[in-house]
Amino acid sequence: MSGRTNSGPGPAITEPDDAQQTAADGAEETEDGTQEHVEDARRARWTATGTGALLTLAGLAAALLRSTRSAPALVPAAYALGAAVCALAAALGARGRTRRALWLLIAGTMVMALGDQFD
Repeated sequence: MSGRTNSGPGPAITEPDDAQQTAADGAEETEDGTQEHVEDARRARWTATGTGALLTLAGLAAALLRSTRSAPALVPAAYALGAAVCALAAALGARGRTRRALWLLIAGTMVMALGDQFD
C-alpha cells in the first residue's frame, strides 16, 4: 500500500508494499540471492547423499547376487568395490562436498560397470 505520509512541498515518502517489505526483511530472499544459493546447496547435498546411498545398495545387492552364481570372483569384488566408492561419495555429499561426491559416484558406477563386463 503506497501513500503520501508527509504534507510538505518536498518529495513524497511512500510506504513499501507487502512484497517489498518481505524481501527487505530477508524472509524470502536477500538482494544478492544468498537464500537461493543456500537452497541449491542443500538440494545438491541431499541429491548426492541419496544417489550415493541408492547406488551403494544396488552395488551390494548385485555383489550378493553375483556371488551366489558361478561367476568369476572378480565380478562380485568389482560390485562391492563400486558400492564402497559410492558409500564414500554419499558420506562426502552429506558433508557438502558435492563436487567430489559427483566424481566418486561416476567412478563407483564405472567400477560396477567394469565388473559387469567380466560377467
